[in-house]
Amino acid sequence: MVVAIKITQDCVACGVCLPECPVNAITEGEIYVIDPSVCVECKGYYDSPKCAEVCPVDCCVPA
Repeated sequence: MVVAIKITQDCVACGVCLPECPVNAITEGEIYVIDPSVCVECKGYYDSPKCAEVCPVDCCVPA
C-alpha cells in the first residue's frame, strides 16, 4: 500500500527533491509540496523515497 510522502513546514525550499521525483509529484512554492494523489513513494522506481533520501533538513516524511 502506498501512503505518500509529505513535506513539512521545515522545508527550506532548496529544490534538491524536485528533480528526484520520478512522477513529478512535487511542486515549487514558498515551501515545496507533494501531491498525495500523484506520489507513489518511488515504488517501482527506487527502493525508498528519493525526496527523503536527498532532503538536507529531513522534512520529507510519511503522510
